[in-house]
Amino acid sequence: MLPIKSIWLRPFLLLLFLLFNNNRSISSAQNIAKTLPGYPGILPFKLETGYVGVGENEELQLFYYFIESERNPEKDPLVLWLTGGPGCSAFSGLVYEIGPLTFDYEAFDGSLPSFLLNPNAWTKIANIIFLDLPVGTGFSYSTTFEGYHSSDTKATKDAYMFLQKWLLNHSNFTKNILYIAGDSYAGKLVPMVVSEILTGNEAGLSPRMSLEGYVLGNPAMYLESDLNSRVPYAHRMGLISDEYYKLAKSSCHEEYINPDLKNAECILTLQHVKQCINTINTPQILEPKCKFRAPKPDGLKWDLTYLEEDSIDILLPSNQERPWCRNDNYVLSYVWANDPTVREALQVRNGTKDEWRRCNMSLSYDKDVTTVFQYHQILSEKGLQALVYSGDHDLSIPYISTLEWIKDLNLTLDDDWRPWLLNGQIAGYTMKYSYGEDQFFITFATVKGAGHTAPEYKPKECFAMLDRWFSYYPL
Repeated sequence: MLPIKSIWLRPFLLLLFLLFNNNRSISSAQNIAKTLPGYPGILPFKLETGYVGVGENEELQLFYYFIESERNPEKDPLVLWLTGGPGCSAFSGLVYEIGPLTFDYEAFDGSLPSFLLNPNAWTKIANIIFLDLPVGTGFSYSTTFEGYHSSDTKATKDAYMFLQKWLLNHSNFTKNILYIAGDSYAGKLVPMVVSEILTGNEAGLSPRMSLEGYVLGNPAMYLESDLNSRVPYAHRMGLISDEYYKLAKSSCHEEYINPDLKNAECILTLQHVKQCINTINTPQILEPKCKFRAPKPDGLKWDLTYLEEDSIDILLPSNQERPWCRNDNYVLSYVWANDPTVREALQVRNGTKDEWRRCNMSLSYDKDVTTVFQYHQILSEKGLQALVYSGDHDLSIPYISTLEWIKDLNLTLDDDWRPWLLNGQIAGYTMKYSYGEDQFFITFATVKGAGHTAPEYKPKECFAMLDRWFSYYPL
Protein backbone atom coordinates (compact mmCIF):
# COMPACT_ATOMS: atom_id res chain seq x y z
CA MET A 1 0.00 0.00 0.00
CA LEU A 2 1.18 3.54 -0.75
CA PRO A 3 1.56 5.91 2.20
CA ILE A 4 -1.45 8.22 2.77
CA LYS A 5 0.68 11.29 2.11
CA SER A 6 1.87 9.90 -1.23
CA ILE A 7 -1.66 8.97 -2.30
CA TRP A 8 -2.87 12.58 -1.93
CA LEU A 9 0.23 14.41 -3.17
CA ARG A 10 1.45 12.32 -6.10
CA PRO A 11 -1.42 12.98 -8.58
CA PHE A 12 -1.19 16.74 -7.94
CA LEU A 13 2.60 16.83 -8.30
CA LEU A 14 2.57 14.68 -11.42
CA LEU A 15 -0.13 16.88 -12.97
CA LEU A 16 2.01 19.96 -12.38
CA PHE A 17 5.02 18.17 -13.81
CA LEU A 18 3.16 17.17 -16.97
CA LEU A 19 1.65 20.63 -17.45
CA PHE A 20 5.01 22.35 -17.26
CA ASN A 21 6.67 19.77 -19.47
CA ASN A 22 4.04 19.45 -22.22
CA ASN A 23 6.53 20.53 -24.84
CA ARG A 24 8.67 17.42 -24.46
CA SER A 25 8.10 13.68 -24.42
CA ILE A 26 8.61 11.89 -21.12
CA SER A 27 8.70 8.44 -22.70
CA SER A 28 12.48 8.53 -22.50
CA ALA A 29 15.09 10.99 -21.34
CA GLN A 30 18.86 10.81 -21.15
CA ASN A 31 21.35 12.83 -19.16
CA ILE A 32 25.14 12.63 -19.21
CA ALA A 33 26.47 13.37 -15.73
CA LYS A 34 30.08 14.50 -15.93
CA THR A 35 30.23 15.31 -12.23
CA LEU A 36 28.43 14.10 -9.12
CA PRO A 37 28.03 15.70 -5.70
CA GLY A 38 30.50 13.99 -3.40
CA TYR A 39 33.09 13.23 -6.08
CA PRO A 40 35.93 15.73 -6.62
CA GLY A 41 36.31 16.74 -10.25
CA ILE A 42 35.24 15.10 -13.49
CA LEU A 43 34.08 11.48 -13.31
CA PRO A 44 36.68 9.12 -14.83
CA PHE A 45 33.93 7.10 -16.53
CA LYS A 46 30.86 7.87 -18.63
CA LEU A 47 27.67 7.96 -16.56
CA GLU A 48 24.26 8.34 -18.15
CA THR A 49 21.02 8.54 -16.19
CA GLY A 50 17.50 8.72 -17.46
CA TYR A 51 14.00 7.34 -17.81
CA VAL A 52 12.42 4.92 -20.25
CA GLY A 53 8.64 4.81 -20.48
CA VAL A 54 7.04 1.35 -20.55
CA GLY A 55 3.49 0.10 -20.32
CA GLU A 56 0.58 0.51 -22.71
CA ASN A 57 0.60 4.30 -22.36
CA GLU A 58 4.15 4.59 -21.06
CA GLU A 59 2.69 5.25 -17.62
CA LEU A 60 5.68 3.54 -16.01
CA GLN A 61 8.80 5.68 -16.02
CA LEU A 62 11.74 3.41 -15.20
CA PHE A 63 14.88 5.14 -13.99
CA TYR A 64 18.33 3.82 -14.83
CA TYR A 65 22.04 4.49 -14.40
CA PHE A 66 24.21 3.46 -17.36
CA ILE A 67 27.99 3.27 -17.03
CA GLU A 68 30.11 2.53 -20.06
CA SER A 69 32.93 0.05 -19.76
CA GLU A 70 36.21 1.68 -18.80
CA ARG A 71 38.08 -0.78 -21.03
CA ASN A 72 36.44 -1.02 -24.45
CA PRO A 73 32.76 0.01 -24.62
CA GLU A 74 32.41 -1.08 -28.25
CA LYS A 75 33.55 -4.66 -27.67
CA ASP A 76 32.88 -5.36 -23.98
CA PRO A 77 29.62 -7.07 -22.93
CA LEU A 78 26.45 -5.16 -22.11
CA VAL A 79 24.92 -6.14 -18.76
CA LEU A 80 21.45 -5.36 -17.44
CA TRP A 81 21.69 -5.41 -13.64
CA LEU A 82 18.66 -5.98 -11.42
CA THR A 83 18.94 -5.56 -7.65
CA GLY A 84 16.83 -7.75 -5.34
CA GLY A 85 14.19 -6.97 -2.74
CA PRO A 86 11.90 -6.79 -4.55
CA GLY A 87 12.13 -3.03 -4.28
CA CYS A 88 15.85 -2.40 -3.70
CA SER A 89 17.26 0.37 -5.85
CA ALA A 90 19.80 -0.25 -8.58
CA PHE A 91 21.91 2.40 -6.87
CA SER A 92 22.43 -0.05 -4.02
CA GLY A 93 23.99 -2.52 -6.45
CA LEU A 94 26.00 0.28 -8.02
CA VAL A 95 27.54 1.79 -4.90
CA TYR A 96 27.65 -1.17 -2.50
CA GLU A 97 28.43 -4.01 -4.88
CA ILE A 98 29.75 -3.73 -8.43
CA GLY A 99 29.81 -0.08 -9.56
CA PRO A 100 32.80 2.26 -9.99
CA LEU A 101 32.00 4.36 -6.91
CA THR A 102 31.86 3.51 -3.24
CA PHE A 103 31.24 5.76 -0.27
CA ASP A 104 34.07 7.04 1.90
CA TYR A 105 32.64 5.69 5.15
CA GLU A 106 35.45 6.89 7.40
CA ALA A 107 35.07 10.51 6.29
CA PHE A 108 31.28 10.62 6.73
CA ASP A 109 30.15 13.15 9.36
CA GLY A 110 26.43 13.36 8.67
CA SER A 111 26.66 15.85 5.81
CA LEU A 112 26.79 14.96 2.11
CA PRO A 113 28.81 11.72 1.74
CA SER A 114 31.90 11.63 -0.45
CA PHE A 115 32.95 8.95 -2.91
CA LEU A 116 36.01 6.82 -3.53
CA LEU A 117 36.75 4.88 -6.71
CA ASN A 118 36.15 1.13 -6.57
CA PRO A 119 39.22 -0.64 -8.00
CA ASN A 120 37.15 -3.82 -8.45
CA ALA A 121 34.22 -2.33 -10.34
CA TRP A 122 32.59 -4.62 -12.89
CA THR A 123 32.35 -1.56 -15.16
CA LYS A 124 36.06 -1.95 -15.81
CA ILE A 125 35.19 -4.89 -18.10
CA ALA A 126 31.50 -4.39 -18.96
CA ASN A 127 28.91 -1.79 -19.92
CA ILE A 128 26.28 -1.95 -17.19
CA ILE A 129 22.70 -0.67 -17.02
CA PHE A 130 21.54 -0.45 -13.39
CA LEU A 131 17.73 -0.47 -13.54
CA ASP A 132 15.31 0.62 -10.81
CA LEU A 133 12.76 -2.19 -11.14
CA PRO A 134 9.89 -2.80 -10.35
CA VAL A 135 8.11 0.55 -10.58
CA GLY A 136 8.22 2.36 -7.23
CA THR A 137 11.81 1.24 -6.72
CA GLY A 138 14.48 3.92 -6.42
CA PHE A 139 13.54 6.84 -8.68
CA SER A 140 11.17 4.87 -10.94
CA TYR A 141 7.57 6.04 -10.79
CA SER A 142 4.14 5.73 -12.39
CA THR A 143 1.86 8.46 -13.71
CA THR A 144 -1.19 6.45 -12.55
CA PHE A 145 -2.22 4.78 -9.30
CA GLU A 146 -2.83 1.51 -11.10
CA GLY A 147 0.69 1.53 -12.52
CA TYR A 148 2.21 1.13 -9.08
CA HIS A 149 0.93 -2.43 -8.79
CA SER A 150 3.46 -4.93 -10.06
CA SER A 151 4.35 -8.62 -9.90
CA ASP A 152 7.02 -11.08 -10.99
CA THR A 153 5.45 -11.54 -14.41
CA LYS A 154 4.71 -7.84 -14.93
CA ALA A 155 8.18 -6.74 -13.83
CA THR A 156 9.64 -9.25 -16.29
CA LYS A 157 7.69 -7.79 -19.20
CA ASP A 158 8.55 -4.26 -18.06
CA ALA A 159 12.25 -5.15 -18.03
CA TYR A 160 12.06 -6.57 -21.54
CA MET A 161 10.21 -3.52 -22.88
CA PHE A 162 12.71 -1.27 -21.13
CA LEU A 163 15.61 -3.08 -22.78
CA GLN A 164 13.95 -2.93 -26.20
CA LYS A 165 13.48 0.82 -26.00
CA TRP A 166 16.86 1.45 -24.43
CA LEU A 167 18.64 -0.43 -27.21
CA LEU A 168 16.64 1.41 -29.87
CA ASN A 169 17.95 4.65 -28.34
CA HIS A 170 21.46 3.20 -28.03
CA SER A 171 21.75 1.30 -31.30
CA ASN A 172 25.55 1.25 -31.05
CA PHE A 173 25.18 -1.40 -28.29
CA THR A 174 22.85 -3.79 -30.15
CA LYS A 175 25.79 -5.90 -31.35
CA ASN A 176 27.42 -6.17 -27.93
CA ILE A 177 27.11 -9.53 -26.21
CA LEU A 178 24.27 -9.20 -23.68
CA TYR A 179 24.03 -10.69 -20.20
CA ILE A 180 21.17 -10.31 -17.73
CA ALA A 181 22.41 -10.23 -14.14
CA GLY A 182 21.09 -9.75 -10.65
CA ASP A 183 21.18 -11.00 -7.09
CA SER A 184 18.99 -12.03 -4.19
CA TYR A 185 15.28 -11.81 -5.13
CA ALA A 186 16.30 -10.77 -8.66
CA GLY A 187 17.42 -14.39 -8.97
CA LYS A 188 13.77 -15.08 -9.79
CA LEU A 189 13.43 -12.27 -12.34
CA VAL A 190 16.68 -12.78 -14.26
CA PRO A 191 15.84 -16.19 -15.83
CA MET A 192 12.34 -14.91 -16.61
CA VAL A 193 13.75 -11.86 -18.41
CA VAL A 194 16.22 -14.09 -20.29
CA SER A 195 13.31 -16.28 -21.40
CA GLU A 196 11.38 -13.19 -22.53
CA ILE A 197 14.34 -12.04 -24.62
CA LEU A 198 14.66 -15.44 -26.28
CA THR A 199 10.95 -15.40 -27.09
CA GLY A 200 11.28 -11.94 -28.60
CA ASN A 201 14.29 -12.94 -30.66
CA GLU A 202 12.52 -16.06 -31.96
CA ALA A 203 9.49 -13.93 -32.89
CA GLY A 204 11.72 -11.54 -34.84
CA LEU A 205 11.03 -8.57 -32.60
CA SER A 206 13.29 -5.54 -32.98
CA PRO A 207 15.93 -5.01 -31.93
CA ARG A 208 17.31 -8.51 -31.91
CA MET A 209 19.37 -8.87 -28.75
CA SER A 210 22.79 -10.56 -28.74
CA LEU A 211 21.98 -12.62 -25.65
CA GLU A 212 24.86 -14.76 -24.43
CA GLY A 213 23.77 -15.77 -20.94
CA TYR A 214 23.00 -14.70 -17.40
CA VAL A 215 24.65 -14.12 -14.01
CA LEU A 216 23.04 -14.85 -10.64
CA GLY A 217 24.38 -13.91 -7.22
CA ASN A 218 23.05 -15.46 -3.99
CA PRO A 219 19.85 -16.05 -5.97
CA ALA A 220 16.34 -16.81 -4.85
CA MET A 221 14.79 -19.64 -6.85
CA TYR A 222 12.03 -21.26 -4.78
CA LEU A 223 11.74 -19.35 -1.54
CA GLU A 224 10.35 -22.25 0.49
CA SER A 225 13.29 -24.52 -0.32
CA ASP A 226 15.73 -21.62 0.01
CA LEU A 227 14.50 -20.93 3.52
CA ASN A 228 14.19 -24.61 4.38
CA SER A 229 17.90 -25.07 3.68
CA ARG A 230 18.83 -22.77 6.56
CA VAL A 231 18.63 -25.60 9.09
CA PRO A 232 21.05 -28.01 7.35
CA TYR A 233 23.31 -25.07 6.50
CA ALA A 234 23.34 -23.93 10.13
CA HIS A 235 24.35 -27.45 11.11
CA ARG A 236 27.19 -27.50 8.58
CA MET A 237 28.48 -24.20 9.97
CA GLY A 238 28.39 -25.40 13.59
CA LEU A 239 25.50 -23.16 14.63
CA ILE A 240 23.33 -26.05 15.83
CA SER A 241 24.46 -29.32 17.37
CA ASP A 242 24.51 -32.74 15.73
CA GLU A 243 21.82 -33.88 18.15
CA TYR A 244 19.43 -31.01 17.37
CA TYR A 245 19.93 -31.46 13.63
CA LYS A 246 19.40 -35.22 13.68
CA LEU A 247 16.28 -34.82 15.78
CA ALA A 248 14.91 -32.02 13.60
CA LYS A 249 15.62 -33.99 10.43
CA SER A 250 13.90 -37.15 11.68
CA SER A 251 10.96 -35.60 13.53
CA CYS A 252 10.18 -32.82 11.03
CA HIS A 253 10.87 -34.98 7.96
CA GLU A 254 13.15 -32.21 6.61
CA GLU A 255 10.28 -29.68 6.57
CA TYR A 256 11.33 -26.76 8.77
CA ILE A 257 9.47 -23.78 7.32
CA ASN A 258 5.95 -25.21 7.31
CA PRO A 259 6.10 -28.04 9.88
CA ASP A 260 3.12 -30.01 11.06
CA LEU A 261 1.90 -28.01 14.05
CA LYS A 262 0.48 -31.19 15.59
CA ASN A 263 3.95 -32.76 15.62
CA ALA A 264 5.00 -31.82 19.17
CA GLU A 265 8.47 -33.35 18.93
CA CYS A 266 9.23 -31.41 15.75
CA ILE A 267 7.92 -28.12 17.11
CA LEU A 268 9.93 -28.49 20.33
CA THR A 269 13.12 -29.29 18.41
CA LEU A 270 12.63 -26.31 16.11
CA GLN A 271 12.31 -24.09 19.17
CA HIS A 272 15.77 -25.22 20.22
CA VAL A 273 17.08 -24.64 16.69
CA LYS A 274 15.54 -21.17 16.60
CA GLN A 275 17.14 -20.31 19.92
CA CYS A 276 20.53 -21.17 18.44
CA ILE A 277 20.23 -19.12 15.24
CA ASN A 278 17.59 -16.47 15.92
CA THR A 279 20.11 -13.76 16.76
CA ILE A 280 22.59 -14.77 14.05
CA ASN A 281 23.01 -12.16 11.32
CA THR A 282 21.53 -13.97 8.32
CA PRO A 283 23.24 -11.98 5.52
CA GLN A 284 26.68 -12.75 6.98
CA ILE A 285 26.84 -15.10 9.94
CA LEU A 286 30.13 -13.70 11.28
CA GLU A 287 28.90 -10.10 11.56
CA PRO A 288 26.73 -8.67 14.36
CA LYS A 289 22.98 -8.53 13.95
CA CYS A 290 21.77 -4.96 14.24
CA LYS A 291 18.81 -2.76 13.68
CA PHE A 292 18.33 -1.34 10.23
CA ARG A 293 19.27 2.30 10.22
CA ALA A 294 17.57 5.01 8.20
CA PRO A 295 18.57 8.62 8.80
CA LYS A 296 16.11 11.43 9.42
CA PRO A 297 16.75 15.14 8.87
CA ASP A 298 18.15 17.16 11.77
CA GLY A 299 18.77 20.68 10.54
CA LEU A 300 21.52 20.70 7.94
CA LYS A 301 22.73 17.22 8.87
CA TRP A 302 21.12 13.87 9.55
CA ASP A 303 20.34 12.15 12.80
CA LEU A 304 22.31 8.91 12.56
CA THR A 305 20.99 7.51 15.84
CA TYR A 306 17.51 7.00 14.40
CA LEU A 307 16.56 3.34 14.02
CA GLU A 308 13.76 1.96 11.90
CA GLU A 309 10.94 0.64 14.04
CA ASP A 310 10.53 -2.80 12.47
CA SER A 311 13.98 -4.07 13.26
CA ILE A 312 15.85 -6.22 15.74
CA ASP A 313 18.52 -4.68 17.92
CA ILE A 314 21.74 -6.35 18.89
CA LEU A 315 21.81 -7.55 22.47
CA LEU A 316 24.22 -5.47 24.55
CA PRO A 317 24.42 -4.31 28.15
CA SER A 318 23.37 -0.69 28.41
CA ASN A 319 26.88 0.43 29.44
CA GLN A 320 28.60 -1.15 26.44
CA GLU A 321 29.42 0.70 23.24
CA ARG A 322 27.53 -0.43 20.16
CA PRO A 323 29.84 -2.21 17.67
CA TRP A 324 30.14 -1.39 13.99
CA CYS A 325 27.33 -2.82 11.89
CA ARG A 326 27.16 -3.10 8.11
CA ASN A 327 23.72 -1.52 8.21
CA ASP A 328 25.45 1.73 9.18
CA ASN A 329 26.92 1.87 5.67
CA TYR A 330 23.47 2.01 4.11
CA VAL A 331 22.68 5.28 5.86
CA LEU A 332 24.95 7.13 3.44
CA SER A 333 22.84 6.19 0.42
CA TYR A 334 19.74 7.76 2.02
CA VAL A 335 21.60 10.98 2.75
CA TRP A 336 23.12 11.17 -0.72
CA ALA A 337 20.10 10.23 -2.86
CA ASN A 338 17.74 12.58 -1.00
CA ASP A 339 20.01 15.60 -1.41
CA PRO A 340 18.54 18.22 -3.85
CA THR A 341 21.90 18.75 -5.59
CA VAL A 342 22.17 15.02 -6.23
CA ARG A 343 18.70 14.83 -7.74
CA GLU A 344 19.57 17.77 -9.98
CA ALA A 345 22.80 16.11 -11.11
CA LEU A 346 20.94 12.84 -11.86
CA GLN A 347 18.08 14.78 -13.53
CA VAL A 348 15.46 13.20 -11.31
CA ARG A 349 12.07 14.69 -12.20
CA ASN A 350 10.71 17.03 -9.57
CA GLY A 351 7.65 15.82 -7.69
CA THR A 352 7.93 12.18 -8.76
CA LYS A 353 9.60 10.80 -5.63
CA ASP A 354 8.99 12.16 -2.13
CA GLU A 355 11.68 10.16 -0.36
CA TRP A 356 14.24 7.84 -1.88
CA ARG A 357 14.72 4.59 0.00
CA ARG A 358 17.42 2.03 -0.62
CA CYS A 359 14.82 -0.73 -0.38
CA ASN A 360 11.15 0.16 -0.73
CA MET A 361 9.32 -2.52 1.22
CA SER A 362 5.90 -0.86 0.83
CA LEU A 363 5.54 -1.83 -2.83
CA SER A 364 2.24 -3.18 -4.09
CA TYR A 365 3.80 -6.34 -5.48
CA ASP A 366 2.56 -9.89 -6.10
CA LYS A 367 5.10 -12.70 -5.94
CA ASP A 368 3.06 -14.60 -8.49
CA VAL A 369 5.79 -17.01 -9.60
CA THR A 370 6.51 -19.58 -6.91
CA THR A 371 9.57 -21.15 -8.50
CA VAL A 372 11.71 -20.41 -11.57
CA PHE A 373 13.19 -23.91 -11.76
CA GLN A 374 11.31 -24.61 -14.99
CA TYR A 375 12.89 -21.52 -16.57
CA HIS A 376 16.36 -22.84 -15.83
CA GLN A 377 15.36 -26.18 -17.33
CA ILE A 378 14.25 -24.53 -20.57
CA LEU A 379 17.25 -22.20 -20.73
CA SER A 380 19.64 -25.13 -20.32
CA GLU A 381 18.48 -26.29 -23.77
CA LYS A 382 19.18 -22.94 -25.45
CA GLY A 383 22.97 -22.95 -25.57
CA LEU A 384 23.43 -20.06 -23.15
CA GLN A 385 26.12 -19.55 -20.52
CA ALA A 386 25.30 -19.08 -16.83
CA LEU A 387 27.37 -18.05 -13.84
CA VAL A 388 25.83 -18.66 -10.41
CA TYR A 389 27.75 -17.62 -7.30
CA SER A 390 27.05 -17.53 -3.57
CA GLY A 391 28.77 -16.15 -0.52
CA ASP A 392 29.48 -19.18 1.65
CA HIS A 393 28.63 -17.29 4.87
CA ASP A 394 25.14 -16.35 3.69
CA LEU A 395 22.36 -17.76 5.87
CA SER A 396 19.67 -15.79 4.00
CA ILE A 397 19.83 -17.97 0.89
CA PRO A 398 22.40 -20.67 1.71
CA TYR A 399 24.63 -21.88 -1.10
CA ILE A 400 23.52 -25.49 -0.47
CA SER A 401 20.01 -24.59 -1.65
CA THR A 402 21.36 -23.06 -4.86
CA LEU A 403 23.65 -26.00 -5.50
CA GLU A 404 20.75 -28.40 -4.94
CA TRP A 405 18.54 -26.97 -7.69
CA ILE A 406 21.50 -26.82 -10.07
CA LYS A 407 22.09 -30.54 -9.47
CA ASP A 408 18.37 -31.19 -10.01
CA LEU A 409 18.71 -29.90 -13.59
CA ASN A 410 20.37 -33.26 -14.37
CA LEU A 411 23.15 -31.75 -16.43
CA THR A 412 26.49 -33.37 -17.22
CA LEU A 413 29.11 -32.74 -14.56
CA ASP A 414 32.22 -31.48 -16.36
CA ASP A 415 34.25 -30.23 -13.44
CA ASP A 416 33.62 -31.51 -9.91
CA TRP A 417 33.91 -29.55 -6.67
CA ARG A 418 37.36 -28.00 -6.41
CA PRO A 419 38.94 -24.81 -5.06
CA TRP A 420 39.43 -21.77 -7.26
CA LEU A 421 42.39 -19.51 -6.51
CA LEU A 422 43.24 -15.82 -6.45
CA ASN A 423 46.83 -14.74 -5.85
CA GLY A 424 47.68 -18.27 -4.76
CA GLN A 425 44.94 -18.38 -2.12
CA ILE A 426 41.66 -20.27 -2.11
CA ALA A 427 38.90 -17.78 -3.01
CA GLY A 428 36.08 -20.30 -3.02
CA TYR A 429 34.97 -23.56 -4.59
CA THR A 430 33.49 -24.25 -7.99
CA MET A 431 31.69 -26.82 -10.16
CA LYS A 432 30.78 -26.79 -13.85
CA TYR A 433 27.93 -28.47 -15.73
CA SER A 434 27.01 -28.70 -19.40
CA TYR A 435 24.09 -29.80 -21.56
CA GLY A 436 23.86 -31.16 -25.10
CA GLU A 437 25.63 -30.32 -28.32
CA ASP A 438 24.91 -26.59 -27.98
CA GLN A 439 27.12 -26.73 -24.90
CA PHE A 440 25.09 -24.84 -22.38
CA PHE A 441 27.44 -24.28 -19.46
CA ILE A 442 26.52 -23.39 -15.92
CA THR A 443 29.35 -22.51 -13.59
CA PHE A 444 28.65 -22.51 -9.88
CA ALA A 445 31.07 -20.85 -7.47
CA THR A 446 31.19 -20.08 -3.79
CA VAL A 447 33.01 -16.98 -2.60
CA LYS A 448 34.88 -17.75 0.61
CA GLY A 449 33.94 -15.48 3.51
CA ALA A 450 31.30 -13.56 1.56
CA GLY A 451 27.73 -12.98 2.65
CA HIS A 452 24.52 -11.83 1.02
CA THR A 453 25.39 -10.50 -1.48
CA ALA A 454 28.94 -11.60 -2.34
CA PRO A 455 30.48 -8.54 -4.13
CA GLU A 456 29.71 -6.33 -1.13
CA TYR A 457 31.92 -8.49 1.08
CA LYS A 458 34.56 -9.76 -1.34
CA PRO A 459 34.81 -7.30 -4.25
CA LYS A 460 38.27 -8.35 -5.44
CA GLU A 461 37.36 -12.03 -5.59
CA CYS A 462 34.05 -11.38 -7.35
CA PHE A 463 35.69 -9.14 -9.95
CA ALA A 464 38.30 -11.80 -10.69
CA MET A 465 35.57 -14.45 -10.92
CA LEU A 466 33.57 -12.44 -13.47
CA ASP A 467 36.63 -11.44 -15.51
CA ARG A 468 37.70 -15.08 -15.88
CA TRP A 469 34.17 -16.20 -16.73
CA PHE A 470 33.77 -13.49 -19.39
CA SER A 471 37.06 -14.68 -20.88
CA TYR A 472 36.00 -18.35 -20.83
CA TYR A 473 38.89 -18.95 -18.48
CA PRO A 474 38.29 -21.61 -15.80
CA LEU A 475 37.86 -20.28 -12.29
